[in-house]
Amino acid sequence: MLEALIFDVDGTLADTERDLHRVAFNEAFRAEGLDVDWDVALYGRLLAVTGGKERLTHYFTQVSPERRPAGDLDAVVRRLHARKTEAFAHRLTTVGVQLRPGVRRLLEEARAAGLLLAIATTTTPENLVPILQALGPDGASWFQVIAAGDVVRHKKPAPDIYTYALAALQRPAACAMAFEDSENGLRAALGAGLRTIVTVNDYTRDQRFDGALTVVDQLGEAAQPLRHLAGRDPGGPMINLAVLQQWSDIHPGS
Repeated sequence: MLEALIFDVDGTLADTERDLHRVAFNEAFRAEGLDVDWDVALYGRLLAVTGGKERLTHYFTQVSPERRPAGDLDAVVRRLHARKTEAFAHRLTTVGVQLRPGVRRLLEEARAAGLLLAIATTTTPENLVPILQALGPDGASWFQVIAAGDVVRHKKPAPDIYTYALAALQRPAACAMAFEDSENGLRAALGAGLRTIVTVNDYTRDQRFDGALTVVDQLGEAAQPLRHLAGRDPGGPMINLAVLQQWSDIHPGS
């Protein structure tokens, strides 16, 4: 029986990567006086590395080592990431954030049915507050477990964040489903034994999603139907709890 739903955040609950996270990174670079600018295409490639600090380290060591700042790189990365987190929070409060189609509907339906809800993300916990407030002032309280940032050592595509969330929920993977937007996220969820729904975005639509229950462009609304891309066809304009219950006995990855 389906008892819990576990959600990724960036790109899944809200489409925040291109115009929020990326811009915040660039603001941090300028604040540090660095001649670095991540354009839309470059940032799309960098998203293959999960975790903001890890992404910064990868850029300065593997992508553009000639732009590596002087001094201890770990210290610089921590400082840059702290600035980026502040810039991201500021942009969220000034620009705002919109939940992706169908997200609020499905969360409300799951809550009404008594399902447990959880977050499993590599993003910094401070970044979650304004995103979850898009659900309302008590948005964070909708989730019984919020697993975020550095609570686990190995980030996606390692399954650790999902294993952590399941342990905190005190539920086995067989009783839960995950929602992701990226190949790395799917690999992490499958690695934890979770059936997984993928809702792609502009950055991830060309990635591989072998093993996903279904791949769609969004969760869908009656007036804004989803587009089925791969995997099982929901057979209607939206993915709702009835569809998830029908899929709850399918083996992960099949």
